[in-house]
Amino acid sequence: MALPRMVTYGDWFAELKAFAEEEKALTRARDALNAKRRELPMVEVEDYELTGPDGPVRLSELFDGRRQLVVYHFMFDPSWEDGCPSCTAGTDELTPGFLEHLAARDTSYAMVSRAPIEKLERWRRLRGWDHIRWVSSHGTTFNLDFGVTIEESAGQGIFNWRTREEWEARGEDGLYADQPSEQPGRSCFLRVDDRIFRTYSQYARGLESTGGSYYFLDLTALGRQEDWEEPKGRSADVRGNRPDFAS
Repeated sequence: MALPRMVTYGDWFAELKAFAEEEKALTRARDALNAKRRELPMVEVEDYELTGPDGPVRLSELFDGRRQLVVYHFMFDPSWEDGCPSCTAGTDELTPGFLEHLAARDTSYAMVSRAPIEKLERWRRLRGWDHIRWVSSHGTTFNLDFGVTIEESAGQGIFNWRTREEWEARGEDGLYADQPSEQPGRSCFLRVDDRIFRTYSQYARGLESTGGSYYFLDLTALGRQEDWEEPKGRSADVRGNRPDFAS
C-alpha cells in the first residue's frame, strides 16, 4: 500500500497551510458558482398528479406549505422489486434532522420514482425511511419531462444535458442500450402563489452530496478508495465508482 510521505510536524504544517489557501480559493469559487446558480432563470411546470400511499397527490402538495421543494429522482423501474442500490445508499444517510434543517429554511424534500406506489412503500418500510416522503410517477410523463427516464420512442433521449450523439462522441452511450432506462437526478422547485417553477436540476456526479459520505472520505488519506482516484495504490481493495457502499 502506498502511504503518504512521512515528514516532521513543521514540514507537515507548512504544506497544509499552503494547501489551505487552495481550499479557500475553491470555497470562494463555489460561493460564486452558487450565486450564479441562484441567478438562473426558472420555467413554469404543471401541477403533476402523482400517487402517494393514500392515493392521488399533486406536486404542489409536496411543498407542505413551504416555498421551496427539492425532489430526488430515485431510480426505481416499474419492473424492479428493489430500489437502485446507489440511490438507496445515499437515502440511507438522510436523517430526520436533515429534513428539519431544510424545513427551517422554508424547503421541503421528497422522492419521486416511476415504480408503482406499492413497490415504493415496500422498499421504504424495509429501509426504515418513515421520515421521507416518497411518491410514484407511474402512468405520468413526470420522469420523461425531467430527463430521468430515457425513452427515445417517447421523445426523451437527453440525459445530464447531453444528447445521444454527444454521449456517443464520448464513448459513453450505454444508457441507451435498453429502453426505457432509469437514471438518477435531483430537481428544485419554487412556489409563487399557486404557480410552480422549476429552478434547477442536476444529474450523475452532481448527486454526490446526497448523504455526504463521499465528502467526508475525500478528507482522508485513503480517499474514496475507488479505481479512478489518484494517487494509485492507497488501498488494497479499490472499487469501481458505484456509490452503493455495498463493500
